[in-house]
Amino acid sequence: MDTDWDCVVVGGGAAGLSAGLVLGRARRRTLVIDSGAQSNLAAHGIGGLLGHDGRPPAQLYALGREELSAYPSVEVRTGEVVSGERIGGRFELRTGDGRIERTRRVLLATGMEYRPPALPGLAELWGRSVFHCPFCHGWEVRDQPLGVLARGERAVHSALLLRMWSDDVVLLTDGPADLDEGQRRRLDAADVSIDERAVAELAVRDGDLEAVVFADGSRLARTGLLVASTLHQRSSLAEQLGTTQGDPTPIAQDPVYVDAFYRTSAPGVFAAGDLSAQMPQVAAAVAGGSAAAAAVVQSLVEDDFPVDVPEGSRHVNA
Repeated sequence: MDTDWDCVVVGGGAAGLSAGLVLGRARRRTLVIDSGAQSNLAAHGIGGLLGHDGRPPAQLYALGREELSAYPSVEVRTGEVVSGERIGGRFELRTGDGRIERTRRVLLATGMEYRPPALPGLAELWGRSVFHCPFCHGWEVRDQPLGVLARGERAVHSALLLRMWSDDVVLLTDGPADLDEGQRRRLDAADVSIDERAVAELAVRDGDLEAVVFADGSRLARTGLLVASTLHQRSSLAEQLGTTQGDPTPIAQDPVYVDAFYRTSAPGVFAAGDLSAQMPQVAAAVAGGSAAAAAVVQSLVEDDFPVDVPEGSRHVNA
């Protein structure tokens, strides 16, 4: 059995490192365990993060770790939490190297994983000229010929949004579009054309998208492609700890439910970042990790200095 911690933060991406910083400044004994599997590592840079706009994600995480090293109560460790359970009033987390960490609180920041279509050529372009978020990548492909690979209402929303960055946007539905007349009129009003041909692969040139190749062998020249992708949990730890899933959203298939104070349905377990279906952006993850850590600190205060107050007046319960 290793150190007893006030909080173990599982995940060392934007949400987890932000949480670790707040916990360290609050002098809480904190362990951040990072498997290094952040979903944005393939991206050329982080778009829209104040003070770090365009910075490569790996560089941001390295800077975050460096900042945490200034706080003696925080340890950052590379590894993976493979299982966890509640033992009495504490949690025991087992890591891949067999260590067991005992902690009063758990803050889940494991993120989620994107599962884009298995389209030849897509994987090597992902995070650069093929992307999921126009706010993160739209600026880099502005005024270029762009495509949106999606269907249904999400396709309409994505195509109309991407029009803010380019006048040349084509919606690729990879088969029958399944759009009603109102949706078609909206796209037509925005000068977004619809191509219903089956998509076979993406043509790559010098590491960038060159064209969309259709099943009939024809090609559509595009230099940027937004692919509507849904997030999925990459870890079963939230389920093991007894948390409840929230309702599926267009963004996330199986998000972890959290309340306004980042508490999950499992007492003592908090969550922040993509896994709780926040807007999947680094800026949102930083903010969520910070707020969740503050909620953890408040819950520890209520444990350490209990007072009799009406149940509904507590800011955060364990």
